[in-house]
Formats: sequence, C-alpha cells, structure tokens
Amino acid sequence: MPKIAFVQADGCAPIVKAFKEGKEGSDPWKNPATIAPGLRVPKALGDTLVLRAARESRGTGVAVEDEAMRAAVSELARLEGIGACYEGGASLAALRQLAQDGTVKRDETVVLFNTGTALKNPRSVVGMKVATVENATDLVDRLES
Repeated sequence: MPKIAFVQADGCAPIVKAFKEGKEGSDPWKNPATIAPGLRVPKALGDTLVLRAARESRGTGVAVEDEAMRAAVSELARLEGIGACYEGGASLAALRQLAQDGTVKRDETVVLFNTGTALKNPRSVVGMKVATVENATDLVDRLES
C-alpha cells in the first residue's frame, strides 16, 4: 500500500493541524490566506477521509509556505516544462520538506499531483528571480543540492 501524504498551505492548514493533534476531523481555519485558491479551504468536507487515509497508509500531512509554492512552480516550469498551478507547486514543495526530514527516501517512487495549469495562478511567477544554469553539469549540481 502506498503511503499517502497530503499538503496544505501554511495560511490554511486545518487538516494538517488535525493530523498532528491526532484528531479524527478538522476544525474550521480562521482567516485563511494563501496564493493557492484551491488550498484556501477552511473546512473541507472530506477531512475525515483524508485523515484516515493518511494514517492507515502510515503517511503524513505537510503545510508549505506560499514562497515555497512559487519557487516550486518556477522550478517545474524551468526543469520539466510543466506549467503547474500553485496547488501543484505545493506538492513539490511538500516533497522537498519530506525528503529533507527523511520521511521520503531517495530510492522511493513518488507521484505528485498537479490539479491545474499555471494559467490558473492569480499571481504570476513572472518577475521572480530564477536561478539559471550554464551547462548540464551545473544543472545536475543544482538538482543534487
């Protein structure tokens, strides 16, 4: 059985909070704020299902910052040619956190879901400072860091 990890925005993370507190359901999030409209859900109808699936699969929940979503959207576009929405960027940002803390190992197979196009993003990543690479070796070095 695959492990299920779910992601929410730091500014609206009622299910992540419930997961960490060991609750069966989430409480409504006060003053939700995030750049990702699809993650601005103060009380999800399926919260109990998400919590149960994550726990039964020995998975987890992660909250990510808006800046991490922006950076991930930019990285998906630059390195993979994927015009992801912020919600899709959140999945890559969450994977980074899970890899850094050792929850996801380097040899594991991971599936990220992108639920929409970059055209869905209300605020574009245009104008962001994005790292550039000079050659293939530079690209590999950046990917490994």
